[in-house]
Amino acid sequence: MPKISRTIRLQRPCKFVRSDKVQGSAVGWTSGNWSGYALSGRKGTFNRVSANWTVPFVFPSAQPVYSSAWIGIDGYNNGSLIQTGTAHDFANGAASYYAWWEILPAEETIIPYPVRPGDRMRAVIANQGHGKWSISLRNLTRGWRFRTVQTYKGPQTSVEWIVEAPQVGGSISRLARLTPAVFSCCRANGRNPRLKPSQRGIMIQNGQRVSIPSSPNRAGDAFLVRARRIKPR
Repeated sequence: MPKISRTIRLQRPCKFVRSDKVQGSAVGWTSGNWSGYALSGRKGTFNRVSANWTVPFVFPSAQPVYSSAWIGIDGYNNGSLIQTGTAHDFANGAASYYAWWEILPAEETIIPYPVRPGDRMRAVIANQGHGKWSISLRNLTRGWRFRTVQTYKGPQTSVEWIVEAPQVGGSISRLARLTPAVFSCCRANGRNPRLKPSQRGIMIQNGQRVSIPSSPNRAGDAFLVRARRIKPR
């Protein structure tokens, strides 16, 4: 199992940020901890989400910084969330990379298989019926696969493909500076979501845009997220 530089780590629902400076931008929402794409609907709308992504490289930092790339259901407009992804942090003078899954309000469960920058990941979260959900994560580069079946009773009103600054020690962390995280083959309920710029969100920390997703590709099922360095104030 990889050494983790924190004692508590918890992904959390989207924390929205209100800022007049971004109202005219081609984004649908802003957040203090999420960036990427989110779709919303009525209760029970979403029963499956999947995507591929490339594990980004985290740059060294004098201060502890954290990040995750993941897919999930719920959390965008409610307090529930089922998700799986990869973490890419820099703390105590070293970078760490690992895989995890989580169902709020429980803390994350680490997947004890190797993850390195540049690895190609494939994740699927699917409703199996009767309150049971399958969480599957594969490392296509290194050839391992993890799967677990868990109980989840969230409202299923949103689906996401996200880069996040996770909660660490009870507070939202400072986002790590990363190479672009590339999401592809995004699917919602097994179908191409036909992503639109109005469904994307940017992350704002300390009044600065620190993580910005690109426009979707022509097919509407792929994009990348760029994390920026926070400038001193």
